[in-house]
Amino acid sequence: MNPGFEILFEDPHLIAVSKPAPLLTQAPAGIDSLEARVKDYIKVKHAKPAGVYLGVPHRLDRPVTGCLVFARNTKAAQRVHAQFHDRTVGKSYWALVSGAFTGDETWVDHLKKIPDEARTEITAADDPMGKLAKLHARGLRTFADGTSLIELTPETGRSHQLRVQCAARGLPILGDELYGSPIPFGAPSDEPRERRIALHARSLAIDHPFTKARLTFVAPLPSDWPIGIQ
Repeated sequence: MNPGFEILFEDPHLIAVSKPAPLLTQAPAGIDSLEARVKDYIKVKHAKPAGVYLGVPHRLDRPVTGCLVFARNTKAAQRVHAQFHDRTVGKSYWALVSGAFTGDETWVDHLKKIPDEARTEITAADDPMGKLAKLHARGLRTFADGTSLIELTPETGRSHQLRVQCAARGLPILGDELYGSPIPFGAPSDEPRERRIALHARSLAIDHPFTKARLTFVAPLPSDWPIGIQ
């Protein structure tokens, strides 16, 4: 069975997978999504004709690839969700960006969603609609074409946070036309929803909801990322 995603970890309580792109994490019934694919996989593998429960404690944007964890029962879902709420989950992303970046910095901004648009912008610290956004950025490699591979470790989880904070520093993520990238990424498409960006959820660390053991899941980079950085 080819489930349409890579399995990173699986036990009776959790399943961690690597999300391909462009694919929604969740969608209404009848529309392809990672949630639907994982449910189908569990239904077939474990012969559950009555249906499958799947808790979704976090999401990745459609054009983003990488680590996602789902809960396979309600108690696990409650306990994993609490870790995301309490910010005890460790998250690391890799991004290819336009521009040279060799720093090791903490970025702090305030972000707000733009009304009636699927977009976020930086705003003043005293804006009542703004929310604190904080992440750590570390340069991993620079390339001769003027791009860089950077590691992003967010402390907060705002909508489009990594994409906005990179772009605001003159480092738009490749393919991210929404936030000013001049360089495409991935297979070309006339349909904007089918385009990818060079942002990958590299690793995710959580406490197992029952054993309490610290688990770290690592998603390999997609095969079409530049050779030599996997």
